[in-house]
Amino acid sequence: MSGVPVSLLSTLDRAALKTTLEEIGADAWLLFDFHGLNPVAGRMLSLGGMGTRRVFVLLPRTGDLVAVGHKIELQPLADFPGKVVPYARWQELHNALRPLVEGRTLAMEISPEDAVPYLDRVPHGVVELLTRLGAKVIPSAPLVSRFAAGWSAQELEDHLFAAEVLARVAKDALKRAVRLGGTGLRESTLQAEVIAAMKQGGLMLNAPPIVGFGANAANPHYEPLPGSDAELRKGEVVLLDLWGGRSLETVFADQTWMGFAGDRVPDEVDLVWRTVRDARDAAVTTLREAQGRRAPVAGFQLDQAARGVITAAGFGDYFVHRTGHSIDKDLHGSGPHLDDYETHDDRRLLPGVGFSVEPGVYLTGRFGVRSEINVHIGTEGARVTPAEPQVDLITG
Repeated sequence: MSGVPVSLLSTLDRAALKTTLEEIGADAWLLFDFHGLNPVAGRMLSLGGMGTRRVFVLLPRTGDLVAVGHKIELQPLADFPGKVVPYARWQELHNALRPLVEGRTLAMEISPEDAVPYLDRVPHGVVELLTRLGAKVIPSAPLVSRFAAGWSAQELEDHLFAAEVLARVAKDALKRAVRLGGTGLRESTLQAEVIAAMKQGGLMLNAPPIVGFGANAANPHYEPLPGSDAELRKGEVVLLDLWGGRSLETVFADQTWMGFAGDRVPDEVDLVWRTVRDARDAAVTTLREAQGRRAPVAGFQLDQAARGVITAAGFGDYFVHRTGHSIDKDLHGSGPHLDDYETHDDRRLLPGVGFSVEPGVYLTGRFGVRSEINVHIGTEGARVTPAEPQVDLITG
């Protein structure tokens, strides 16, 4: 842990917490972390670099918040808005936990059978310990979505800024790249230019963007390496997947843009592009239609909407990943994903959460196409970023 203020706890809406706990049949939300295993706890508690010992924080329906922390790591809990129970020996830890958990139903970051790995953050042994101490442990999914995955007003502002910078950088880079097909432009060269443009635009990044030419664009997580990367030839697609934010501690924007190094796009490439673009837009339409009816909508339903468009076009076997991932302080966050493929994510898309929408078609050895936008669900509905998503391939 570190001395970072426990901001999310200090602003915790206790009434909303109580309501959500009642809805899921839990007496309390028990946060656990050890060496950063649980990013949900990290986001809620602002745990930092000193988390070398187990920490438990109980958020009950009513009554005081309680933190159980090791005696050598109490400094980060100095401003904890509740009671702090110190321990050193393992027996002291068990004795501190028993009266907090015995006879209670506790919501924690677990997912039965690891159905949603981004929610399954608490080790099985911790659940065994709590069960032996008299607790019943259930998944905390609605709590995570409502309190940990939601964006603050400042994070939304940061994201909106980053989204427009990324869009500008991507369009400029692709316009230049598609004119240079056949002149020796390499993937790593374009990648370096994009990184420089992002930094000049006021963004930071935690990993380099993906640049894939031709057949390499059909590898969804391709990484160009200097010396073995490809040169752009005439008649090849260009895939640019880039992400960044105003700081490493805020919500990033994450986008994928496509170009074609030539004047005339072949019919097959054009068909794949239009299919992917329409699938992307179908997911957003499904969300907005559900919101218009005031109907609940889950991540898997948006995946079904996008995947249905791609399957109907005959490319279903070539769409080999989920439609989108949660975005919070982590680029791949802990909230609901758009997924009925890798997992069945039935978590509801609640106000405050954000996510990517990024369907793709990957024809191995030939070319791949992906289009990625982001969506934030605000009080007035879904907001797509960037403000002007890609409609047509950028061509030379």
